[in-house]
Formats: sequence, C-alpha cells, structure tokens
Amino acid sequence: MKLNRKRAAAIATGAALTFIVGGVAFAYWSTSGTGTGSATTGTVNPVKINATGTAVSGLYPGAPARNVSGNFDNPNAGTVYVNQVTVAVAPGWSKQADGTKAACTAADFTITQPSATAHEIASGTGVDAWGPATIAMNNLPTNQDNCKNVTVDLVFSSN
Repeated sequence: MKLNRKRAAAIATGAALTFIVGGVAFAYWSTSGTGTGSATTGTVNPVKINATGTAVSGLYPGAPARNVSGNFDNPNAGTVYVNQVTVAVAPGWSKQADGTKAACTAADFTITQPSATAHEIASGTGVDAWGPATIAMNNLPTNQDNCKNVTVDLVFSSN
C-alpha cells in the first residue's frame, strides 16, 4: 500500500505542477495605457521664378502683346507645389525723363496672367515651365513719350 500511496502522491504532485505551470502560462492582468510621441517637419525654401526665352522688346502704344514665360529654380530636396504664377510691373516702377510729360508707369501696360501651373515642381535648376503671360503697351489718349526706350521691370510671384 505504501507503493500506491507514493504513486498517488507523485501523480498528485505532477497534476499540481501542471496546473501551476498552466496557470502561469495563461494568466495575465488586463490594463490600459497612454503615451506621447512627436514628429517634426522640415522647412521649405522659396522657389525662384525665372523668365526664359528672348527678352520682351518692341513694345509701343497699341502694339501686339508679347509673351513672357519661364521656369523655376527649386532649391528644396523634394518637389513643391506651385498653383499660379503672377506677373506684374514692379511696385512703384515709374520713368519720367521729361518732367513736362506724364511719367511712364504700370498704368501704361496691360498684363494678361498665364494659365495656372497647378502641379508639383521637381527639385533642381531651370525645371518645369510656366506661361505664357503677355504684356502690351496701352494706347492711351495722352502723351506717352516717357515710355520710349525704357526697360519695364517685371516681378513674378506664386501661391
């Protein structure tokens, strides 16, 4: 009978160990948690808007409009989105060689804006294209002699 008791004790010990090990393997505590983290973004450098092609020349009162077009210098590592290039006579631009006549100003010219670029511009120099915009000299009912032989400063911007 001692042998059977030892055998029963061994079986009981094995069963208890199996229960304990099984309980450890499948037991867990449930909980919830929170945390924080962060990410940073880079910066973007402005693109340079260039005029390309032949310089605009031959403007005179009532002459046909001349095209102005160009490309971009994008110094960024990746693409940038350019929606619209805008062309304008430089703010405050004025020429008045003869003080007895009206100054030549932005009002002497009409600029038609180019169609929207509306896409991403690749990184690099002289990339992509915009335009054409047009510039024409208005035929005004006033003396426009101060517009003879002048260089009209144009500025380009984008959004």
